[in-house]
Amino acid sequence: MDLTGLDAEVLAPVGARTQWEVGGPPPAGAREVHAPAGVLAYEPADMTITVGAGTSYDELDRVLAEQGQECALDPRDRRATVGGILACGLSGTRRLRHGPVRDHVLEVRFETGDGQRVKGGGPTVKNVTGYDLPRLFVGSLGTLGILQQATLRCRPRLPYARWFAAEDTTSVYRPSTRLWAGAEEHVLIEGVRTDVDAQGARFAAHGHMPALPVGEHRGRISVAPGVVRDCAHALGSDVRWCAELGVGTIHVAADAGAALSDARAVAHAHGGWLLREAGGEPEDDGFGRELPNIDLMRRIKTAFDPAGRLNPGRLPLDAVVAS
Repeated sequence: MDLTGLDAEVLAPVGARTQWEVGGPPPAGAREVHAPAGVLAYEPADMTITVGAGTSYDELDRVLAEQGQECALDPRDRRATVGGILACGLSGTRRLRHGPVRDHVLEVRFETGDGQRVKGGGPTVKNVTGYDLPRLFVGSLGTLGILQQATLRCRPRLPYARWFAAEDTTSVYRPSTRLWAGAEEHVLIEGVRTDVDAQGARFAAHGHMPALPVGEHRGRISVAPGVVRDCAHALGSDVRWCAELGVGTIHVAADAGAALSDARAVAHAHGGWLLREAGGEPEDDGFGRELPNIDLMRRIKTAFDPAGRLNPGRLPLDAVVAS
């Protein structure tokens, strides 16, 4: 992709549109640009895979499954592209064991707003050379560059997984997920079948993952893990929620945008944030108050996109647009 041939057009990177509203909608009238798809290199012995940013998670997972491996990005929708998952930075529900999205990225290649092609990171698990651009790119919502390809860390696919339910699952060794919606907890245990069954013997088998809340207005709260229960209890009756215990994420949904705004106020009162995933009030930018380190973020934005061409307004960084 050559952005220099697009003059001064405002550009919006587009994947599968499964997370299109996260953090606020892309700018109206922007030219949509798409990344290439497909597996470019796969080294099962090194547990790394390089794909075009337009590759769907479903395709990525199927290729890795053939070698008994996986990359636990775990988007809500398997159609989501790798580029979209990284740009939105929304970790999957198995983060408790497998880590956040940023831990799975080893190398990125992207094009900046002024047409420079940049490589950050390296295709090895222990690479520590240079600035950590791959992690910087995660959650940037397409405001720093048009992602072309990414090298991801793979892991052995655990052979067995099962959900259990109990009043308290803190005694589980290395659970993959602990979900709580106000009553009993639901825990996902992965590993060798004998170990999973031994740990789950004292719990009730649940069979499948509980559904996360759905609604026209949806977001996720991030707070310190120790205040998750207090924050969840403070949410009003108009908000449906499900918390990831041990992580600090609370998934929320409502039928009215005002309820999502109220949930954001609760998150702020507990020292956290709410990122809009869908819906919300029309004037709501998805953040609700000025981000921390906003001056540093604007300097980074200026360095990568001096003319403000990439997704202006997607993050509250409008002051960086060149005069």
